[in-house]
Amino acid sequence: MELDYCAIGTRIKERRAKKKWTQEMLASAVGISNPHMSNIERGRTKVSLGTLTDIANALDTTLDELICDNLVRGKVVFDEEISQELKECNEEDIRIVYDMVKALVKSLAKRKH
Repeated sequence: MELDYCAIGTRIKERRAKKKWTQEMLASAVGISNPHMSNIERGRTKVSLGTLTDIANALDTTLDELICDNLVRGKVVFDEEISQELKECNEEDIRIVYDMVKALVKSLAKRKH
């Protein structure tokens, strides 16, 4: 598999923006220069595995999320993402989400039969 550095850079930029970080903030967290970070995001440089790992860690994502956009996502990944979303919720909100998920699962099970 050949790496598409432009696509990797785009994914990095999207995740950085989602976190509301500037390029400078990410570069500082990773320990690289701002111009190097800019070149990585624009796909103008081949980023090393070590730097890519540091970027993934800083952005709270995984290497596969940065490298590939067409991987089949496993249950474990979704569990982690759901947990991440629920971190901002209070106990009452979590109960509401749980009740909704429970009802959804029950409804889906009925559809299968």
